[in-house]
Amino acid sequence: MPDFSKGAAHVYGELVPVAEAKISILDWGFLHSDATYDVVHVWDGAFFRLDDHVDRFFAGMAALRMSIPHSRSELVEVLSACVAASGLREAYVEMIVTRGTPEPGSRDPRRCTNQFFAFAIPFVWVAPPGQGLHLVVTDRQRIPPASVDPTVKNYHWLDLVMGQFDAYDRGGETAAVVDADGNLTEGPGFNLFAVTGSEMRTPASGVLQGITRKTALALAAEQDLGVVEGTLSLAQVMAADEVFATSTAGGIMPITAVDGRTVGLGQMGPITRVLHDAYWALHRDPRHNTPIRY
Repeated sequence: MPDFSKGAAHVYGELVPVAEAKISILDWGFLHSDATYDVVHVWDGAFFRLDDHVDRFFAGMAALRMSIPHSRSELVEVLSACVAASGLREAYVEMIVTRGTPEPGSRDPRRCTNQFFAFAIPFVWVAPPGQGLHLVVTDRQRIPPASVDPTVKNYHWLDLVMGQFDAYDRGGETAAVVDADGNLTEGPGFNLFAVTGSEMRTPASGVLQGITRKTALALAAEQDLGVVEGTLSLAQVMAADEVFATSTAGGIMPITAVDGRTVGLGQMGPITRVLHDAYWALHRDPRHNTPIRY
């Protein structure tokens, strides 16, 4: 019997243990980072905000002129099958489409047959639950939106990866990269927020419009917090009472130090706490969860 205990993957139409999942070395998704993807998480046996992630995945494919041989409902069936096979109650579930492989010698993307993959693995945390992150703001610039649309999830991460090395060199745990004007954009897999008084500020452009970011904004409105979607300067972050990150891989996570300086009292701040608790409470809301049949 196949061992799905460490995760399950849908590869070339077959369900296999995640350790056996492989793609062609000639696929442009590997050779050129020519792919888009999305990640939804499963908590307590149910997908959280699945429709939002599927919407973004199909929008990303349309933007990159890609397609998959599955309807929305069929895609959900594949994702559910990966989770059910693994038996995981808390999971990180990824759906991917790559450009595929063209005819030998061709550089024409129209000659490629797009390929669809999916997998479910144990839930991934950007930071351990309740632990604050030490963020380093690097001077590395995010790829300009005019070059690669950041609202379409992609694997063009070298700017983020090198930013991570900058963070490690400076004693941090993770990094934020900046735009051409030096304003903070995002980190590897997360959006950023700064809280001053009762006002929240987050970058409006040059970033992925994260589903957890969207959730945080909605929760802030319910709490009558002021929200500014604009630019986020280093000075604003350093003067903030609270700083936090949002990600499918961890939810709403406190940032307790920036460039070696403690934020607030060096622990999750009161507004971050309210949003954090409300975020996890939403996982019990039937409007936002899709139970999996195991």
